[in-house]
Amino acid sequence: MPFFNLDNFEAREIVPGYRARFLHTEEITLAYWEVDRGAELPEHSHPQEQVANVMEGQFELTVDGVTRTLGPGEAAVISGGVLHSGRAITPCRLLDVFHPPREDYA
Repeated sequence: MPFFNLDNFEAREIVPGYRARFLHTEEITLAYWEVDRGAELPEHSHPQEQVANVMEGQFELTVDGVTRTLGPGEAAVISGGVLHSGRAITPCRLLDVFHPPREDYA
C-alpha cells in the first residue's frame, strides 16, 4: 500500500532525546525525528548518503568539521562515510533521508 500514517509507527529512541519513526522502501529510509532541546548527537559516520532536513526548530549540525545552525526549510547533504554530529538548540522536528536504506534502523 502506498499510503502511511506516521502516527501508526512506533517511535524509537535511538540516542537520548532523539525519537524517530522510520519508513523503509527498497531504495531509501526516511527517519522522522522529534528531538528534545539540548539533546546531542555524538559524532559518527555511516556508509549511506544522508539528506538532513529541519522541519521545525533550530538544529546545530557539524559536517566534516564545519558547523552551521539550520532552521525550518534548510537542509544538508552528508556523503557516506563523512563524520557528523548535531545538537538541538530548541525542540526540533527533523526528517533524514538515507540512501541506500539503513538496515540498522529496520
